[in-house]
Amino acid sequence: MKLLTQLLLLLLLASPLRAEEIRLSAAASMTNAVRDLMTAYSATASKVRFLPNFGGSGSLAKQIAQGAPVDLYISANPQWMDYLAEEGLVRKEGVVPLAANALVLVGQSSTSLKTLEQLPSLGRIAIGSPRSVPAGQYTEQALNAAGVLEAVRPNLVLAKDVRHALAYADRGVVDAAFVYKTDALLAQNARVLLEVPVSLHSPITYPLALTEQGRGNAAAVAFFNYLATEEARTVLRKHGFGVEP
Repeated sequence: MKLLTQLLLLLLLASPLRAEEIRLSAAASMTNAVRDLMTAYSATASKVRFLPNFGGSGSLAKQIAQGAPVDLYISANPQWMDYLAEEGLVRKEGVVPLAANALVLVGQSSTSLKTLEQLPSLGRIAIGSPRSVPAGQYTEQALNAAGVLEAVRPNLVLAKDVRHALAYADRGVVDAAFVYKTDALLAQNARVLLEVPVSLHSPITYPLALTEQGRGNAAAVAFFNYLATEEARTVLRKHGFGVEP
């Protein structure tokens, strides 16, 4: 009995030291910004341990639907958030806008291009796979609106997320790639060839929500609330995202 009491006492003493875990799934284009947000938050919440997962928004949503343990989800478009709401895994009324972005075409300095109508003159063009990557869906919308989708379709190289599309262009594996404006800031060799007119695609927004599991995690709820603060908005602006004042 004495030994059992001592063990219970040790567990009680140790439990406050245990890290509070937050499992976060976020669109690949948010990688650098989210890492900075986690670092900034951890400065005042040292007991929190983040378990981030970055990738295509569709792939992440499907992981959640298949039972992956996730507390917070950041999508690169509303479609996949709506999907999770329909599955009963997030509450529609709890979804909030986090940031906005723009679509650009990047390529090597030697590439000359002024309009989307000139795209058929290029060779290989990387885009995020439209089936699971919102950037790819926005790109398809823009190419269709510009009347060049079918002409360039044979030259499209489908990447698993927007960061891989950027890497292809940066390394010169493709002639150009459609990526978010925030991703273009990270390129070492590729440059922005043109900005895609916003009238050619749906608004690029990043919704944020707690999952049903996350609503029961006090640490996740606290971080969710932090993301609405001016400090968090400043971090997002630093990475080129548009945020509401």
